[in-house]
Amino acid sequence: MSHITHFERRHTQSFPVVPRQGFLFLRRMSNASLGLLGGIGVRTLFLREIVRAFADWRTWLPQVIPQMRAVGVDSVPLAVMVAAFIGGVISLQVRYQLFPGIQLSIVGLSVRQMVVLEVGPLLTGLVLAGRIGAKMTAEIGTMRVTEQIDALETLAYDPIAYLVVPRVVAAVFMLPVLTVAADFVGVASGYYAAITLTDVQHASFMEGLRLGFDSFQVFYSLIKATMFGGAIAILCTFEGYIAEAGAEGVGKSTATAVVISSMAILILDALTALILAPYLQG
Repeated sequence: MSHITHFERRHTQSFPVVPRQGFLFLRRMSNASLGLLGGIGVRTLFLREIVRAFADWRTWLPQVIPQMRAVGVDSVPLAVMVAAFIGGVISLQVRYQLFPGIQLSIVGLSVRQMVVLEVGPLLTGLVLAGRIGAKMTAEIGTMRVTEQIDALETLAYDPIAYLVVPRVVAAVFMLPVLTVAADFVGVASGYYAAITLTDVQHASFMEGLRLGFDSFQVFYSLIKATMFGGAIAILCTFEGYIAEAGAEGVGKSTATAVVISSMAILILDALTALILAPYLQG
């Protein structure tokens, strides 16, 4: 006759101290992994709902222009100011870190490459993740906790089409525009700082600015900006859409949205560089 041994499930705290710590570590890792996969899953389903809502263009299309103004036009001063300071700082740092005998045209080349390829789109995305991302999350989160989203559903409006899709479209279109403005201002401020505050001459800076230039470098910057805009809008509207009741719930969702969207921007920036960097040489 076969004997079947039954094992009783034991609580983690019932084990001795040393193996208990290992079990606690494994349990924490398991919970963290499940939470990460669950978060990715629900955001993927939310993205599917956004794609579905694009078919309801009569609902979201009238809302696009106001959102483009809120996302793009109102953010121009902040994006330009950040780019102006960063461009000037890059120019000064590059010039004063050069060894004697190196051609000063490297200042123009460095400013162009750093601003257009990396600093322009990345800092614009991160700054706007804090500005427009928090704004999107707070707006939709407030509508969630005050039951305005439920009222839209009662009136036969698709809340995804009415609230989310216009913000996604506006961010995807306006982030590249803001990045172009930031790139231009960053390079211009780098030129001004180099000419007025250092011994770099106009001819040397312009020579470096033209050296090895390829139109794909600008396209690369715009690719990044487009992805950053989509990531900010999708992730931040999701956090607002699932906000919990109360001011604390909206604040928590807003903070989470800014952190997650900023991390997504950094990850997308690294992946884009990994895939497209070999094609940047002019």
